Amino acid sequence: MTLFQRTTGPLGAPFLLLGGSLGSNLDMWRPQLPRFGDGLRVVRFDHRGHGGSPVPPGPYSIEDLGRDTLALLDRLGIEKASYCGLSLGGMVGIWLAAHAPERVERLVLICTSAYLPPADSWLARARQVRAGGMAPVADAVLGRWFTPRFRAALPARVAPYRAMIAACPAEGYAAGCEAIAAMDQRADLARIAAPTLVIAGADDPAAPAEHGERLHAGIRGSRLVVVPNAAHLANVEQPDVVGRLIMDHVTD
Repeated sequence: MTLFQRTTGPLGAPFLLLGGSLGSNLDMWRPQLPRFGDGLRVVRFDHRGHGGSPVPPGPYSIEDLGRDTLALLDRLGIEKASYCGLSLGGMVGIWLAAHAPERVERLVLICTSAYLPPADSWLARARQVRAGGMAPVADAVLGRWFTPRFRAALPARVAPYRAMIAACPAEGYAAGCEAIAAMDQRADLARIAAPTLVIAGADDPAAPAEHGERLHAGIRGSRLVVVPNAAHLANVEQPDVVGRLIMDHVTD
C-alpha cells in the first residue's frame, strides 16, 4: 500500500508524522504547519481509503493502517520518527508504539481512544455510507468535529472541512468505521514506552475526555492535557494551543 503524503520542512530536522481523523485528509493539519516552521520535517499522510491514497475494499483493521504507515516510513527511508495522530490517526499511533516501538521516537495522541464501543453503531454507519454515500452523514460528522459556537462564529473556516468529509471515498470511510468497530487496544497501552502526550478536547462528543484519561492511566509516564473549547478536531478549533503542545513535546 503506497500512501499519499506530503513532506515539508528542512532536511536534517527531526521527523514528525501526522495521521488524521476518520473522514479527513492531510489538509486537516494545515493549521499546525506555521507553528512547526523550520523546526520539524513534517510528513502528512492519508490513511488508506482517504484523500489521495488507494481505496481497497474493506473491512480494514488498525493493524492494516499501522503496517501501511510502517511501509511509508520505509519508503521515505525514515528509521525512527515522532508520530502524532488524531482520532483514527491516534489509534494507528497506539498500534505503532506498541508493535513497532523502535520506529517511534515520541508519541502524541489527540482526541482518540484505545477502545471505542459500541461496535454496532460503527457497523451501522458503515452500512449507511455504503448505501447512500458521504453527503447524508456530512453534517452529523461536522457536528462531532466542531463545537456549535465554532461552527456558528466561523462558518468560512468550517466550510472546507464539510467539503473534506463529503469528498472522502465512501468505501474508505466505511472500512475505517469497521476498523474502529473491531479495535480493542487497551491491553497494548502498557507496552508503550515512547514519551507520550495525550490531548483531549473538553467538548469532544466523539472521543470524550474520559477516553484521554484512560489512555493517560494506561501509558506509563504519559502526560494528559484537556483543551477547553474544543470538540473532536481540536487541532483546528484551537490551532495555536494544540500546535504549541505538539511542538513542545516532540522537540523536548
